[in-house]
Formats: sequence, structure tokens, C-alpha cells
Amino acid sequence: AGAETVRRAVELDAASRFQESLVCYQEGIDLLLQVVKATKDEVKKQHYRQKISEYFFSFLDGKYHKQIKIDENATGFSYENLFREYLNEIVTEVWVEDPYIRHVHQASRYKMKLTDLYNFLRFCEMLVKGPCKVKTIHLLTSYDDGSGKAQQINSLEEIKQSLRNHGVTLDISFSSSIHDREIRFNSGWMIKIGRGLDYFKKPEGRFSIGYCDFDLRPCHETTVDVFHTKHTKKT
Repeated sequence: AGAETVRRAVELDAASRFQESLVCYQEGIDLLLQVVKATKDEVKKQHYRQKISEYFFSFLDGKYHKQIKIDENATGFSYENLFREYLNEIVTEVWVEDPYIRHVHQASRYKMKLTDLYNFLRFCEMLVKGPCKVKTIHLLTSYDDGSGKAQQINSLEEIKQSLRNHGVTLDISFSSSIHDREIRFNSGWMIKIGRGLDYFKKPEGRFSIGYCDFDLRPCHETTVDVFHTKHTKKT
């Protein structure tokens, strides 16, 4: 069954159906690992381990790269739509690196801009809803400048406490030299968004379409690059 599943993965790979191919690779490798555990013959064990290694790295060695172009004023790119296919039950740990998870004051009385902090909160809400089983979120960002620093820290602590009430740990770190913006899942998927989580435009008003439903919110132009990596946590 494991070999048959891997053969199906190879067919999907050749057809450029990479997401489906990866799922088959993972299932096939899991089945082969069960065979390894049940095999007493060390020669056979070594043979199976070698085949598993070949199957695994044939797909994951930098081959997968998907790019999504979000045009100016495009809609339909809520976090749920953008990340849905990568949030299966395997995902239990998430890394977010973005230097601008900071508080931004209300732009005017009637035209409010959702802050990066609120965008990060919405991203966390998506993770809590599932279907993934996230237990830990690691956030690496930079401190807000000037008077906004205290409010930034207080807001992040509030998000941290709220996540704890849902059984999720938020690990917060700060760096003055961070520049990259990327999101990584322990399943191996890595998503790089040119504008980070802050690619939505501010709504026309508090009662305009798109204020609550981000699928209807116009976006800034940006590019989303999706990779699959052998390691999700940088060393």
C-alpha cells in the first residue's frame, strides 16, 4: 500500500499537482515507516530507509514553489482563503516573522485603518478555528518606536492571554535587525508575503462592505510565495 501511494504521488508530481502529490508522499512514507518498524531483517530495514529517503527528498528538495499575485484592489484574499489548503491537522506549531506587528492609531474619525496588531489577531483567530490543532505560535517582530512601544507590548500580552484561554501558547520575541516577512508551519510549508499580514486596504467607512468580511476587502498589490522546506525553524 505504501509503494502504491508513493507511485500515485509520483504521477501527481509529474502532472504538477504538487499539493496533492505531497499528501500522497506523506501518506506513503508513513506506511513505509510502519513496515520498517515491523521488519526484523536489518538489511531490509536499511533498504526501506533508503527508499523512504529517496521518496522524501525527491519532492522536498526545493522543487515546490507556488506564486500567487494579488493585484491592486483585488478581493477574495482573506487569511482563510489564502492559508486554508496548508492548515491540516498536522499543523500544531506556527512561526510568524514580521517586523511591523505594531499598533497604528486611528487615521481619522471615519476612516479607520486596521492595525498590524489586529491583522495578527485575525490570523490567530483563523488558527484557533482549525481544522489545524495549533498549540504554539512563535512571533518574532520589532519594537514600535517612541510612545507606541508600551501599547504594542500591552496589546500583544492581551492576545497572549486570550490565546492561552484557548489552549494556545504565544511565544513573543523582539529583534531590531529583523527584515524578512514569512510564516512557517511545522508541516513544512513556508509562506512569504511581500507586505506581510498587512496587505488589506483600509475600509471606506465603518459601515462599508468589506469592513467585517475580509474576502470583500480590497487588497494592496503584493506577491505571495509558497514553498515546502525540510526544516521550518531556522537554525
